[in-house]
Amino acid sequence: MKKVCVIGGGAAGLMAAYTAAKNGCAVSLFEKNEKLGKKIYITGKGRCNFTNDVSPMEFLPNIVRGGKFLTSAIYTFSSQNCIEFFENQGLSVKIERGNRAFPASDHASDITKTLEKACRNEGVNLFLQEKILKIKPTMSNIIPMQDIVDDTTRDIIPMSGIEVVSDKNIYRFDAVIVATGGLSYPSTGSTGDGYVFARDCGHTITDLKCGLCGLNLEGEQFLALQGLSLKNVVFCVKNGLKTVYSELGELLFTHFGISGPIVLSASSLINRMDFRSLTAFIDLKPALDEQTLDKRLLRDFEKYKNKKISNALCDVLPQKMIVAILKTANISPEKNVNVLTKEERGRLVKSLKEFPVKIRGLRGFEEAIITSGGVSLSEINPKTMESKNIRGLYFCGEVLDVDAFTGGFNMQIAFATGYVAGKAVSL
Repeated sequence: MKKVCVIGGGAAGLMAAYTAAKNGCAVSLFEKNEKLGKKIYITGKGRCNFTNDVSPMEFLPNIVRGGKFLTSAIYTFSSQNCIEFFENQGLSVKIERGNRAFPASDHASDITKTLEKACRNEGVNLFLQEKILKIKPTMSNIIPMQDIVDDTTRDIIPMSGIEVVSDKNIYRFDAVIVATGGLSYPSTGSTGDGYVFARDCGHTITDLKCGLCGLNLEGEQFLALQGLSLKNVVFCVKNGLKTVYSELGELLFTHFGISGPIVLSASSLINRMDFRSLTAFIDLKPALDEQTLDKRLLRDFEKYKNKKISNALCDVLPQKMIVAILKTANISPEKNVNVLTKEERGRLVKSLKEFPVKIRGLRGFEEAIITSGGVSLSEINPKTMESKNIRGLYFCGEVLDVDAFTGGFNMQIAFATGYVAGKAVSL
């Protein structure tokens, strides 16, 4: 019976451990925290949007980095397979807006409990509060790249195992699956341990950036808007003349700048760009073109013809937004609407359609939902998640250089790559 070590008790690690044990391996899972799935508990604001109920073909365009690499894994263990897994384990699942899948209980803890129960039922040995310090492959596991002709070549040389050193013991395993997560939410234990293991084994780590995070803005104008939530607006980001992001949805002004679903998605697309070259704006009235919006304003101004402009926009904008828009349009809030010029009205329309925000940078890993970057995909077999450098060494989940938009896609990636690694390690 093959002895397998899984490092990390999150979504990817638990799925990998369960799958490997289900397929006949003797599995030991090590988690440095006092409990499993610590990051799962805070996912989806404690509700855990664990996958997105779409076909693999619909799933793949939602991957920001690593789409081609993940194609095999997503087809092997699809969103439907994931939902069936949890339902077969006794968890009731519900599908909400945007095909987002949640436990029917709305308790993220039920996802962790289900995974833990599944692992225990298959005989996985769980080691909590034991931190892995180092993994040491033997020379027979290390195959120079020039010696690898195909997968068959790798099997000619027998392996003598991988040594795993923890803060409590030294172990020897036939194979090791690294599922330690990234750097986001370090309070949950995601402190980059897997990157150290990978580097020690000769792997390349691509630049690590925050993904799915809020954006810091320049200036102080946004501070007066703090706490304001805008729905059905478009957030647009341009790099020179090229539009790199434009999406309709919800946006929130905060003490640092902006957040909300459409901002989080934008952050993952721009996190490797030079922010100095970016321009960004919010279209507050995306359903109306400039001409139609101008006619709408004229009707409102006729309705409030004896009022100040700051009072005449109450039907168009939230109160908090009025002063900011007028400042952008360079119109005094004290000006009466009946003396507003056509040129001023044009500037007002422009401000409503393109309210400018200047991006200064990303929020930190303490707030980022995921880590963008990780173990280089060119060094990993996409069909097995095995290292191309070290036989018997596998990587899955967020430790890899893969990430996706919000909506359950990142957790599905964790489950899919964990499943593939767990299945492959048993062969």
